[in-house]
Amino acid sequence: MARLFLYIFLFSVLILVLSFSVNNSHPVTLNYYIGESELPLALLMVFTLSAGALLGVLAVMRPMLASRMEVSKLRRQLRHSEQELNNLRSLPVKER
Repeated sequence: MARLFLYIFLFSVLILVLSFSVNNSHPVTLNYYIGESELPLALLMVFTLSAGALLGVLAVMRPMLASRMEVSKLRRQLRHSEQELNNLRSLPVKER
């Protein structure tokens, strides 16, 4: 049932994007530092949105990778500590 709602939502978004593209198909001039080009407004907005999303993902990746590395390090330490504890538990007890 949830999958059906997801498909309906994605289909609705697709229809909105297509109608947006049709309504904004007028060419606009994009000025670079070394030149210029004409692109449809909808295409320019899609490129801009994609570049922003990519930069956002890249900005989030570094802290995420650092966190994963720290979790990995802490798991290794935990495994080592558990192994050491098991080794200490298996030693015979000396009575005085």
